[in-house]
Amino acid sequence: MLNNLLPAKIILASNNAGKLREFKSLFSTIAINIVPQSEFNVEDAVEDGLSFVENAIIKARHAAKITKHAAIADDSGIEIDALSGQPGIYSARFSGEHGNDKAHNQLVLKKMAGIVHQQRTARFQCVLAFMRHENDPTPLICQASWEGFILEAERGDDGFGYDPLFYVPEHDCTAAQLPADLKNEMSHRAQALQILLMALKASYPTYLD
Repeated sequence: MLNNLLPAKIILASNNAGKLREFKSLFSTIAINIVPQSEFNVEDAVEDGLSFVENAIIKARHAAKITKHAAIADDSGIEIDALSGQPGIYSARFSGEHGNDKAHNQLVLKKMAGIVHQQRTARFQCVLAFMRHENDPTPLICQASWEGFILEAERGDDGFGYDPLFYVPEHDCTAAQLPADLKNEMSHRAQALQILLMALKASYPTYLD
């Protein structure tokens, strides 16, 4: 069990507007004060890890070091089987321009031209890291994935990143077409967060019952 005192404030180690919207919604039902790192003027960490786990820890440690608060970081991306798992950890900069969702999606479509639907399998991956402080030797690490397919054209106006290309067969639509409340139940990030919340409740039962 961690220190049984729940941190009064937990920093979300991200300046990604789409992620911030999702986390705000996902955390809205629990008694944890989540504050984006932008409120402390924290710039994004250099993500030079070789896995989602490494990058999540790098970002959480960076935010905790600068703000002197506990921090939660997310590292996520999409793995496309026909592209040997690309873009993976490079999802946010796949086209060479960080955060240009349109360019990333167009590059995916170009690389996958001519590939039939059955071979367009893909999954979103999400790793969350919770660190009590920058030198936390036992951060909480939670991972989840979301299976689907890559379409041949974008669909939907909601979501962000690769959502307009990611087809969810159970609902016959893309992640960008799902209602927000449904996406917040199904997504890789939502699943990972539920695992993290269970871990936090086990660590801080007095505060999160």
